[in-house]
Amino acid sequence: MAKDYYEILGVTRTSSKEAIKKAYRKLARKWHPDINPGNKKAEDNFKTISEAYDCLSDDKKRKLYDEFGKDGLKTSFDVGKARQYKQWSTSRPETAEDFGKYTSYEDVFGDLFGSGDLGFTPTMSYRGRDVQYDMPTDLISSLKGFETEISISKMQKCTRCQGTGMEPGSKVAGCSSCKGSGRINIAQGPLQFTKPCPDCKGTGKSGPACRQCNGAARVRGIENIKVSIPPGVAEGTKVRVAGKGEPGLNGSDGDLYLLIHIKTHPLLIREGDNLNMEVPVTVREAVAGGSITIPTIDGNVNLKIPPGSQSGHVLRLKGKGACNFKTKKCGDLMAKLVVKGPQTGDKEVLDAVEKIEKHYQGDLRKDFYSHF
Repeated sequence: MAKDYYEILGVTRTSSKEAIKKAYRKLARKWHPDINPGNKKAEDNFKTISEAYDCLSDDKKRKLYDEFGKDGLKTSFDVGKARQYKQWSTSRPETAEDFGKYTSYEDVFGDLFGSGDLGFTPTMSYRGRDVQYDMPTDLISSLKGFETEISISKMQKCTRCQGTGMEPGSKVAGCSSCKGSGRINIAQGPLQFTKPCPDCKGTGKSGPACRQCNGAARVRGIENIKVSIPPGVAEGTKVRVAGKGEPGLNGSDGDLYLLIHIKTHPLLIREGDNLNMEVPVTVREAVAGGSITIPTIDGNVNLKIPPGSQSGHVLRLKGKGACNFKTKKCGDLMAKLVVKGPQTGDKEVLDAVEKIEKHYQGDLRKDFYSHF
């Protein structure tokens, strides 16, 4: 649905309260959850029109919405300062140099009041960049889980300056550009707005640059990291290792994401949380039935073959598949029987085969011809 409250209700900005109420009732009857049971779209639409009506049916809220949009409805929004800024900004031209990322009072007060924070951070900070690492593994290891150590190349905190960017032991002075405050003004008028000082990166300090990182506070290096892969990860799964990405500046470090790539297994194929495996059986085992031993990821188990089984018959072993690493629920092992005849020209075997042949009921391939 439309985002503007007036468009949501299908009315204009000059519509009366009675017209708004009438429009709301009409839409409420259409989208009410009781009339549309189990319909998620109807439920969402009903919430949206109710939100719009709650605003436009209240004279005070409607006035703030008309003047400032949804920002004006926030509890921490300062109406007086917003109007003061709006009046001042219309009396002089704005430039990108003056305001940086701010192009209107909505942008400014969105930063000031959007999260309830009434001030700026005294120093520049940012979260470190996340890093992705391609993690190859075999199918059995991915099903059981494992621990290993990897070596990755990434940006790291400079060990010489400990991430300050300044030469250790040198004389540190206040930044001349921001007078040690860490911030510089970007606008003049009744309200003062600032941004982090680009020269000192918001630290408020200046000094000789570190010889190892040349003032960047970070260097590229190789880090050995111990990682734990949980059981049941599938192809394309991303495993998060918190805080092992690139270092931040006065903020948290990024995360390392291990992208799982699984090598082909000679016997097992994973489909969802089920495992498929072809199991060879003898002619006697297929005809007479019996019990055979097959391997699984949990060890060897007995598989009971029903008498008269045919090649291609699939037997299910519940809970012997892959365990989903999120839900912890295990799939099944699907054992497909493949009947194998003996490869020999021994007369005794050939005589036995002739006896078996007599027990087939008609031509096994008679249905083939009707499809051509």
